[in-house]
Amino acid sequence: MSAVDLSTLMVGDELPPLEVRPISRATLALFAGASGDDNPIHIDLDAAHAAGLDDVFAHGMLSMAYLGRLLTDTVPQERLRSFGVRFVAITPVHARPRCEARVASVDDGVAELALRVVLEDGTVTLTGTATVDLR
Repeated sequence: MSAVDLSTLMVGDELPPLEVRPISRATLALFAGASGDDNPIHIDLDAAHAAGLDDVFAHGMLSMAYLGRLLTDTVPQERLRSFGVRFVAITPVHARPRCEARVASVDDGVAELALRVVLEDGTVTLTGTATVDLR
């Protein structure tokens, strides 16, 4: 758990980002097994080629899981009221995602966080929001 004092968060503050290791083929295979999402486009190079892609790419839910880890590393789980994302771009194999959260609003002890996952080249792959009880 991070040392962020939730009671002092203000609009514009950022939570400590989460940077993950480059996404490997092994990570994709393990996530496919753990999540039950065995869509071959994420783990089979032939399937990716058949779909017109150069290579496999990460599950969107893997990036959402990383965002969830950023949140629960900083916010006690019982204070997390909602969490949702929109998938906006693919995450290629070997990419190194960075998860970010910024306080968008605070009202009566409840904060809305703006979330995103961004790659090293600046590509945003997920956007989202989370509602957190600051009390």
